[in-house]
Amino acid sequence: MTPNDFRHMALRLEGAEESSHMGNPDFRVGGHIFATLASQKQGYGNLMLTPEQQSAFVTELPGIFLPVKGGWGRMGATHIRLSAASADVLAGALHSAWKLRVEKNARAGKRSLQKPLQRPGKPSPQQKKSPAKQPGLGSKPRKSR
Repeated sequence: MTPNDFRHMALRLEGAEESSHMGNPDFRVGGHIFATLASQKQGYGNLMLTPEQQSAFVTELPGIFLPVKGGWGRMGATHIRLSAASADVLAGALHSAWKLRVEKNARAGKRSLQKPLQRPGKPSPQQKKSPAKQPGLGSKPRKSR
């Protein structure tokens, strides 16, 4: 597989769009990245997986998948060695990353529709008093202290 194969397969996924992050091509769904070609010069595509998914991919196909170095890798960012991957493996891996992002987007959307949590003792926006009328708008001027 090649970076162009990666790009075409990523863009076939429902709602996927190509964008750019730090000058490198990335692939997003719902505005959030699920894959990148940030390491294409080294022969890799990158997938945003969970650490558990990453472990399963690396264990099953260690010649094709490896964690990205550093903190991103510990959070599930995974290289796929493009020259070693078949079309089916690449398509399946991209689908896994895309599906994970779609599910995260759905959960985030549900949270944003819920009422925001209130801290104890802090009034909600509905409980706050309306601001005092300003002088000249039909109210008495405030006394200075």
